[in-house]
Amino acid sequence: MADYRRILLIKPSSLGDIVHAMPALAALRRAYPSAGVTWLVKRQWSGLVERIAGVDRILAVDPGLTGWLSRVPALRAERFDVAVDLQGLLRSALMGWMSGAPRRVGFANAREGGSWWYNQLVPVPTADMHAVDRCLLVAKAMGAEAPGPAEFRFRIPQTDHDRIDQLLRGAGVSPGSRWTAMNVSARWPTKRWPAASFAALADRLSAEGVGPVLFMGGPDEREDVAAVRGMMKAASIDLSGVLPVGLLPAFLNRAALLITNDSGPMHIAAAVGTRVVALFGPTSPVRTGPYGSGHTVLTHRISCSPCFSRSCRNSEQLACLSNITPDQVCSAVAHREPCQLSSPL
Repeated sequence: MADYRRILLIKPSSLGDIVHAMPALAALRRAYPSAGVTWLVKRQWSGLVERIAGVDRILAVDPGLTGWLSRVPALRAERFDVAVDLQGLLRSALMGWMSGAPRRVGFANAREGGSWWYNQLVPVPTADMHAVDRCLLVAKAMGAEAPGPAEFRFRIPQTDHDRIDQLLRGAGVSPGSRWTAMNVSARWPTKRWPAASFAALADRLSAEGVGPVLFMGGPDEREDVAAVRGMMKAASIDLSGVLPVGLLPAFLNRAALLITNDSGPMHIAAAVGTRVVALFGPTSPVRTGPYGSGHTVLTHRISCSPCFSRSCRNSEQLACLSNITPDQVCSAVAHREPCQLSSPL
């Protein structure tokens, strides 16, 4: 087995993709305990990578071509033994090549011609495998065998827990009490369950005494949260725009449950051991569902799903999502007999 001392791990984005790479990193650290690992990531997500165990250094990249190219001198100065590209795109593959690392490892089916820039290709036997397992294929090809279940290891500082306690108290929630997190947005419009459905669900959960519903989201998702809360009758708590990316592991670790669209927070919640009820439409839970046991995915099965498209071409717009009812989600939350359209993972 090679004696790697300096490893460059390339996984620039996004939240969910970064979480998918964590077990591969854990496996590499076991195989090469003396190696230093540098993670190349977009600056907007660096707060999350700072809290991943096993990362020695972070090389943050600013947006745009200039931002990427400006990091090349720093990459080359590190004299990496190996560059591990877990993103599988042309830009990430080129960064591995420009790092000067003599060994460059990546997926044989990397998109945009990325595989041309590797000198160790890792075959992916099928597209229908989870992204976590796909990343683990790369670690295995480098001699890192996972001895058991995939490991998601965060190092959450006490200061993060203290900040979450402060936020909860400020919102009127006693630390240690039971509450439900709700994430109503997603990067793709086609991944978003209707706002009216989220509102009806939140009202019903409040009426059934599940505990307060805490809405989360980034600064650009405040309008989505406001739309849902504007349709509700019950009281709720809006934390959208106030949770930095780095605080998400500590926040979701405190939640009793996360109800969410297919999104980055879904993967963080599953990684910290919080139960997830996820709503899937155009994407595949086999490939990117919440990883591990105990989670539930709900979808409405139609012929064109999963289409992996950011625009819906079905005659009934977003039927794969809009036909999921709040009652069905409530049943999943309560662990009652799953409805015909639910798909527990």
